[in-house]
This record gives sequence, C-alpha cells and structure tokens, in this order.
Amino acid sequence: MNFDYSDDQKFLKGEARKFLEARCGSAVVRGVLNNEDVSFDKDLWKGVAEQGWLGAAIAEEHGGLGLGHIELCAIAEEMGRVAAPIPFASTVYFVAEAIAAAGTDEQKADLLPKIAAGELIGCYATSEGPGALTPGAVKCKVEGGKLSGVKIPVTDGDCADIAIVLANEAGRPGLFLVDLKGGGVTVETLKSLDPTRGVARLTFKDAPARALGAAGEGFNITEQVFDRAAVLLSFEQVGGADRCLEMAKEYALERYAFGRVIASYQAIKHKLADMYVKNEVARSNAYYGAWALNTNAPELPVAASAARIAGSEAYWFASKENIQTHGGMGFTWEVDCHLYYRRSRQLALVAGGPKVWKERLVTQLERRNAA
Repeated sequence: MNFDYSDDQKFLKGEARKFLEARCGSAVVRGVLNNEDVSFDKDLWKGVAEQGWLGAAIAEEHGGLGLGHIELCAIAEEMGRVAAPIPFASTVYFVAEAIAAAGTDEQKADLLPKIAAGELIGCYATSEGPGALTPGAVKCKVEGGKLSGVKIPVTDGDCADIAIVLANEAGRPGLFLVDLKGGGVTVETLKSLDPTRGVARLTFKDAPARALGAAGEGFNITEQVFDRAAVLLSFEQVGGADRCLEMAKEYALERYAFGRVIASYQAIKHKLADMYVKNEVARSNAYYGAWALNTNAPELPVAASAARIAGSEAYWFASKENIQTHGGMGFTWEVDCHLYYRRSRQLALVAGGPKVWKERLVTQLERRNAA
C-alpha cells in the first residue's frame, strides 16, 4: 500500500513551498514578532487567500476548492516549515471544520465562502483558565441568546472576527457563534512566548450568540473538531521539525571547530540522528492521521491522538536540539532558531497539551479494547 502523496498532491505541496519561501521568509515572521501593534501579516494572509488554500477542504458549493483533507495536510506541513505568522490554523482547522460539521445550511452558506475568500478570521474559544477541559470547568453561560463569561487563553482571539464559544445553556454544553466586532465583547491581547500567533482574553457580557449544532452537543462536537484539528496541527509540527533538522544539518556542515566541521563529531551526529528518528515517527503518525481524517475512519480519535503526541514531541525536541547544535549563536536573537522553538511550544498547547492528548489516547484505546 502506498502512503505517499499522489503526483497532483506533490505538485500542490511543491508550489506551496515555493510560494511560502518567497513570501514568508524569517523577516516576515520577525516583522510580526517585533511589532506589538501587529497580530499577523496581512499581506501573507491575502496571498494565501488568493492561492485558495483557506478553502482547500471547503466544498465548491461554499466557495472552496473542494480538494480534501490530504491536500490541506500538505499545505499545513509547508505552513509549519516557515512558521507562518497568520491565523490559518484557528480559522481553517477549527472554525471552518466546526461549521462544516455542525452548522446549518444557512450558516454554511453565509460563513464558509467568507472564510475561503479570506474575508473572515475565526477563533475557537473553549478554555477558561488552567486545567483540563471538562463540563464542570465551563462557566460561560447563554441565556435568551445572550452570552456572558470569560474565555482565556484564546489563540488568535486578538485578530478574529468571529468566535465559536463553548458555553452552557440551560445547564447543557453547547457551541455558539459570536461576532467579536459586535456589542458585549471585550478583547484583551495577552503576552505569550510566541507573539507571531496572537493570544487573547475574551470577555462577554450579554453578547448576541447563535447556536452552532444541536443543543447539549457542545462537548461532542468539540471532541470531533479537536480530533480533526490535531491531525492538521501534527503536519505543521512535522514541517517545523523537518526545517529545524535542516537548519541544524546545514550549520553543522559549515561550522568548523579544531580544524574539522562539527558534523564530523560523534556528539553532533547523535543529535541529528535522534532528531531524524523522532521526525520520522511523527511523520508516520501524521500520515496515519491523514488517512483517518480523509476517510472519516473510526480510527480517527486514536490516530489523531497519536499524531498529536508524536508531533509535539518531535517539534519540541528538534527545535531544542537545533539551538544546541548552533551552540552559543543559537541562543541569540539574530539567529532564527528561537522562531521555531517559540512555535513548537505554541503548537504543543493548542487544543490541550501533550498530557491531555496522552490521557485522550489511553481513554480511546480502553474504549476500543472494551468494545
């Protein structure tokens, strides 16, 4: 069985790499990192929208390309390679997937074309502070179509136009669409390790809210969305981890110490080999997840959890060892190593950290074995 991309998918991936290498160099990432008044690179966002990538997995009837999730995974990997400073993941992996899965025909017809065209940025607001996401941890409430409460931290909440919010209505968890530019919403930008992906505190006070999905199904829909997003995030992590390995290898082949390139020393060889092994483990899990996602297979919850865990571990390890391979230079602001270390930490915490996904994997395996 061939688990590789098809020729058409390889072509799409190659074109995506060419575009992003030309339009999203480290100077673009640093431009967002160094400017507190900028949440994301608007020129890059516009360019990505023009390429049609925001609607890669959105049906053609809703303004998308209708390509499928394998193609979106290929694009996600290239996004990870350049640590793209745009709200692509929040808008595409979370919001678009949630609307496509649970939205009414009217909501899909209204929102998905705007997402595909780059006219609408979204965020997915579930967390209300430290701790695991459980029904008892949700304090936000909806009464009479009005939402009140606080969500923190919300990735890309500082630049989003709409939010999908997990809140209780009549004591049951549900999902609700909220216009962040409307009344009753206060957005506070927070400081984080990776300013190239904004984080915010969203405070709602009688903000108009529209239900997304059936009443009381908020947690079930969120689990499905998180599983789908986990696979896509794992491809971003694989892309970032591979770039870290390339950076470390390139530097090791250029840097001389005691008359020899440092790549010839065993300690450096072991670092690079360990990075390669973890990256390949992450890639194999990501491919398994992509198959499960694209076919909507029953194995998706297990595959998504495994991909998420392996991707988080590989990217963190590769970004850390990349710094170590560069030595003292790796710790400096001028060298790009820290851009990937920041992103590795940020991606590892989106939709729950590695510990959450390990618990989720064990739970899914227990359910499968019991069945």
